[in-house]
This record gives sequence, C-alpha cells and structure tokens, in this order.
Amino acid sequence: MLTETRNPAADLVIFPTCWDDAIPRAQREIYEQVVSESHARGLQFALGGAFAAAAYLGRWQDTGGMDLFAVPEDRGEFVEVLTVCGLRDDFDHAPYDRRWIYRGRSDGVVVDLTWAIANGRATVDREWLGAGPQIEFCGPTVRIVPPEELIWSKLYVLQRDRCEWPDVLNLINAAGPRLDWQHLLKRMGEDAPLLYGALSIFRWLCPERARQLPQWLWAGMARSLRNEETGPGHAELLDARPWLVGPVSGIAA
Repeated sequence: MLTETRNPAADLVIFPTCWDDAIPRAQREIYEQVVSESHARGLQFALGGAFAAAAYLGRWQDTGGMDLFAVPEDRGEFVEVLTVCGLRDDFDHAPYDRRWIYRGRSDGVVVDLTWAIANGRATVDREWLGAGPQIEFCGPTVRIVPPEELIWSKLYVLQRDRCEWPDVLNLINAAGPRLDWQHLLKRMGEDAPLLYGALSIFRWLCPERARQLPQWLWAGMARSLRNEETGPGHAELLDARPWLVGPVSGIAA
C-alpha cells in the first residue's frame, strides 16, 4: 500500500509481493531481524535494490541480498545492528569500497548498507528515506527509495562490466508520467546530460510512452544539448578504471 509519497508521484503503482513465498525462510528471517532491530533503535532507512524493483516494476529477482540506505551519520549504529543480527564484515571475503558502503554476510546472505553514491557525487539524505512509498514487509511496513533517487543513483552505473541503465529505462517506463522530474533534474545538477541520454534512448525505445512525459522535459533537453559547452570529460564518474578507449580527459591511463 502506498502512502505519504512526495507529489506528484502520489499515484505511483506499487506491486504487492508475498515475501513469505518469494524469499527462502532462513534468508527472510535474517532480513526480518535486521528490520526489527533497526525499528527498535528508532533508525530511519529505506530499501533499494531488488525490493524497490519488485515494488515499482512488479518483478522480483532474488539476489540473495538486501540493500539498506541510511544517512552517513547513522552508519555506525547500523553496522552494530548488522553485527547483532549475526552478519559479519564481508571485506575479507570480497573486498569492497568502504567509503560508501558496508557489507555484512551470514551464511551466504548479504545485507548492504549504503550511505553515498559510489562515485562520491552525493550522500544519502533524509529525503531518500522519508519521501518514498511504504510497502508491507513480513508484517511491518518499510519505506523504499523514491523512484527519482533510484534513477539518479543508477544512472552512474554504466561500466564495462556492469550497467544499470536497463533498470533506469524500466523505471521511466513504469512511472515516468508520475515522476517528479523537476526534483530529479535538481538532483542531477550539472550531470543532467546523463539523464537526457537515458531519455533519448527511452524515446527511441518507447515513443508512445515517451509522449506521456511532460513536454517541457523534452524542450529542456533540446535546449541543454544545444547549449552544452565542451569541457573536461566525466568518464571517471561512471567507472574509475580506464574503460573508455581513446583520449579521455580526467581518467587514468
């Protein structure tokens, strides 16, 4: 059930999922314990990843993990929550970038705690945690990351070995006419051309659906592309490794 969502996305369609059937019991019990302990401590969080995709797209894919989003100042207490729930730091098993994420593991089940976008472009704030819809999760209700913030973060995942643009295109297709595009563009800031790139692909893929998006959005995209000045590249915002062949400004050889 959808409640308290930021307008004009208040009429987003949220797909119900029976988590009892979708998630193996032992795995679900770990998730339930993490949610319960977080609520008991009064901690605010939102679910992303597969849970958000299931709610917005009606497509559940069990990744064996849960994605929690929290503000940076709460990360220490959330690490305590994961530890109390039997999850141990996964760094020794599979090293990861500790600057934006903490990964806990227990018997093959992973819970990721995220407090920033991986490229350092932004950190999670309270709007990530309070503006999204609520879903029922094995009893209690929990919030999921708003679709605008989900798109914002996924746009930067365009790498040689991983790309989340299919999720972006599906989110636009599912919720595009009801998204708060002004808010998303504000989030993107000077990186708005990245969003316009995804929109250009979407218009080519789904022209009828694209016509349901605000007309001012397309006009703004055209103006932006006409007026865009050349400058240093931004390849490093997508992948710090030298993935783009040829002379590229701002990325190591």
